[in-house]
Amino acid sequence: MVKRSGVTEPFSRDKVVRGVQRACQGRPVDEDALQQLAHKVEETIRSAGAAEIPSHEVGLAILGPLRELDEVAYLRFASVYRSFTSVEDFEKEIADLREAIANRSEAEQ
Repeated sequence: MVKRSGVTEPFSRDKVVRGVQRACQGRPVDEDALQQLAHKVEETIRSAGAAEIPSHEVGLAILGPLRELDEVAYLRFASVYRSFTSVEDFEKEIADLREAIANRSEAEQ
């Protein structure tokens, strides 16, 4: 994994779990769910087949599974990861999230 500073370090499932734990604080998300999320992220990264992957790509790989796991934790993580700077940033993300939930509900029917 290549960090923004250019430093290369191995992918760490534990770092993924720790980062997501902060977003999940106070939410009904258990350790097993966090481990499964980290596993999905690792699988996504490994399936890319690249020897090195930018840390930004790891963050993107976290967003999808976290969105499915807990919407509030997803918003927390996305707000930091994407550097939300205004209420409008949150409003847009919430609108996108609502649309995805509605589409998922329609698909299940």
